[in-house]
Amino acid sequence: MQYLLSVIDDAPDSATADEMTGIDAFNEELQGQGHWVFAAGIGAPSTATVVDGRGGEVLFTDGPFVETKEWLSGFWVIEAPDLDVALKLAAAGSKACNRRVEVRPFL
Repeated sequence: MQYLLSVIDDAPDSATADEMTGIDAFNEELQGQGHWVFAAGIGAPSTATVVDGRGGEVLFTDGPFVETKEWLSGFWVIEAPDLDVALKLAAAGSKACNRRVEVRPFL
């Protein structure tokens, strides 16, 4: 089963050199154990554009769809046999990046 591990942050570009080293080591561990699917960091909310194509005319709005003090700053997509394994991996990822991590299964 695949899971999304979302990294929660409150400051853009806030990772220290030590945290980046920890993230790289965690990524290598995921790859070596066969859990790796994909991972990436993403831009700050100020770089977002919301696209609403539900009406007759497409509406483009600069900025995030919701104003908040915390946001998604990166993610991992992992393969794990069950939620318990996914949670253990998320705990290791949280320690590596020094951020809270949310875990969600793919449907």
